[in-house]
Amino acid sequence: IAVDPRNTSRTCPACGHTAKENRPTQEKFHCIACGHHAHADTVAATNVLRAGLVRRNANPA
Repeated sequence: IAVDPRNTSRTCPACGHTAKENRPTQEKFHCIACGHHAHADTVAATNVLRAGLVRRNANPA
């Protein structure tokens, strides 16, 4: 399932806040809204997975 990767590493998987400031470095993620910390690649992967599951469930085969 194809998922648009834009902002997946800038969107907080805990609260949904999206901001450039959530990525202080290439590898770090720190949500300025709720304080969630994680590796940016983990955040992006979580968001891509969620988006894919939403698309899969919205389009039953």
